[in-house]
Formats: sequence, C-alpha cells, structure tokens
Amino acid sequence: MKHCLFSISYAGLWGQERVALEAFIGRAARLGYQGVMIAGKRPHLAPLDATTEVLLGIKGHLKRAGVECPVLAAYTDFSGAGAAEVPFLEIQIGYVESLARIAPELGARLIRVFTAYESEEIGMGSVWNRVVESLRECCDRAAFHGVALAVQNHHDVGVHTDALLELLKEIDRPNCKLAFDAWSPALRGEDLHQSARKAAPYTALTTSADYVRLPRFRYEPQLVNYRSQEPDLVRAVPFGEGFIDYKGFFRGLLEGGFNGITSYEICSPLRGGGSLENLDLCARRYLDWMQQHGF
Repeated sequence: MKHCLFSISYAGLWGQERVALEAFIGRAARLGYQGVMIAGKRPHLAPLDATTEVLLGIKGHLKRAGVECPVLAAYTDFSGAGAAEVPFLEIQIGYVESLARIAPELGARLIRVFTAYESEEIGMGSVWNRVVESLRECCDRAAFHGVALAVQNHHDVGVHTDALLELLKEIDRPNCKLAFDAWSPALRGEDLHQSARKAAPYTALTTSADYVRLPRFRYEPQLVNYRSQEPDLVRAVPFGEGFIDYKGFFRGLLEGGFNGITSYEICSPLRGGGSLENLDLCARRYLDWMQQHGF
C-alpha cells in the first residue's frame, strides 16, 4: 500500500486552518507520507488555474519534498438536475477531462470521482443511466491521457457495495476502478470485512477517516421526555478513536487482493478543532496506526 495525505484536509473548508498547496506538499512529506492526493478544486488545484507555470511549480515542490502525487480528486454529480437548457453533464464531463489532461503532468494516473445524488426532479432510473453514460464518456476521454477513474462510494447512486459493483459492471470500461471507503458502509450498517473483501479486486484507492456517532434527541415538553431523532450526528476524531472497524476493513481489502493507494482525509469538523497542530497530530496518528497494525 502507498499512503497519501489528501490536501482537502488542509483546505480550510470545515473550520480548519487553510494551507496553500505548495506548503501542504512539504508538510505531508515532513509528516512521513509517501504521496499526496490533491483536490481538483480551489483553493488547491482547479483546472481553471492550472497554467503551465502553476503545474511546473507544483512538480518542483513534489520533487523537492520527495513525495508523489498518484491521485487527483474530482468533485462530481452526474445527476444533471437543474434547468434543462444548462448543459450540466457536459460541464461535469469537461471538468473530469481537464483533470485527466493535467494528471500526467504531475505523475498522477488516477482521478477520484463521485456518482450522483438522487433528485426529486428526476427518476432514479434516469439518474442511474446518466451516471453510467457520463462515466463511460469520462473514462474514454481519460484513457486518451493514460488515466483511470476511481468511483467513490459516497453519493447516493451506487452507494451500497452491491449497487456499486453493479454500476461498475454496467459502465464496463477497463480504466474504471473503485475508490472504496470504509466510513460509508460503516454508517449504513454493512459488514465492513465482507464488503471490503468483495470490492477489493476492483479497488484502486481507499480514503480513510474515523468518526464517532452521537445519538440525537429532541425534548417534548408536553411529555416531559425526549424523542429519538435519526440519523445520529457524526463527528471526525483522531484515527482509531472512532466506531469504524478499520482492522476488519483493511483485512478484507488485503484478503481480496488490494494493493493500491490509501489516503487519509479530514473533511468534516474535527475533535480538537482545526488548528494546524491538531491537523498534523491526526495526520501523523493515521500513519502510526497503519504501521502499528501492519497495514
């Protein structure tokens, strides 16, 4: 496994301090990471900003830090929901293609993508078909640049492991892989070991973060009691302090033949706050945990 730190952790989007991409690369190296996973949007690497000079600068920082960049992360929603006259799907496909064009310049051969959120405006069957057709085209365009896609089990379409594997089969492109994460099936009650083992042969990337579940209740004064609320509140915690069975998850991946990229991310409010000291502590904790458990 190759361990990467995801730049989104230092993007300042969930209350944490923001670190520029160049400084983040050096920081990841000092924390002990072999590589970085770069977010393909501002404030880090939006295709709109990726001039030749910018890419040369990033390549220089990677070389000086001695780390690789095997993955760029796209932020997509292929539902196409919205005004019919706006070419949402073409915009999304063009965005992924622009990242595929950039990726080899940085040594990356993989782009993480999402599927789609369900839409009240569009039936599930139509959304599913749009995801399949859009990802097929994205794969074909990425292949021209020698790049593969990794579909993350994040958005609504294909979020269950069985549905995700069905989606992958229907996309039917050799350069379409999985970015299979533990937190989603853990929150939804799947058996992590079995799901990981099932997904492992198709998985090129897994991104990890740990969480606690905090039950919610609403006070009902007329009953002098509390009513249970669903779902639970979820908050990020240092790796190994949450409820997710990562030992079972990684064991399942390895048993299924996984030998890809593992990435650590902080993409929600974090126990201990968003100071650089706490972000670094959590990033280092992940590597320590992985080493301690032989992953």
